[in-house]
Amino acid sequence: PAATNYNNLANTDDGSCIYPPNWTELATGTWNLDPNCEDISIFGFGDISLNDQMPSTIDVQSAGEGLLYIDFGGSQINGTVDDNGIMSVNPTTISIDIGQGPIDIDVSGNGIIVSENLANMDFTFSGTILVLPFSSDCAMVLTK
Repeated sequence: PAATNYNNLANTDDGSCIYPPNWTELATGTWNLDPNCEDISIFGFGDISLNDQMPSTIDVQSAGEGLLYIDFGGSQINGTVDDNGIMSVNPTTISIDIGQGPIDIDVSGNGIIVSENLANMDFTFSGTILVLPFSSDCAMVLTK
């Protein structure tokens, strides 16, 4: 009955059953990040490259039932993965040191697991630097 091609008229398993992937299991592990982020432009301060601030890897652990704990450069971000491999990152505030000291950045995002070794994520990073608000979108390729 758990097979995607379940046939209720069949009375023996002939080996043709196809089972959906365990997306939570596929999501867990260490992923390499390849970020493509918009620079943050702060008047009088210049451009800040978020690509340079991203960790090279993230570690994803499962909490069961599609819940994920993501170690993002020492900050924990929580997320979920559904039965179709769609991942969502719960809005979270993390701290990043941009060279002028740490700043709080709000993170949210979503993406999809393409295979056991490939995922795509879209993140939005926002906050305030020197009382000026900013927002930056990042498209990231994750590989194992």
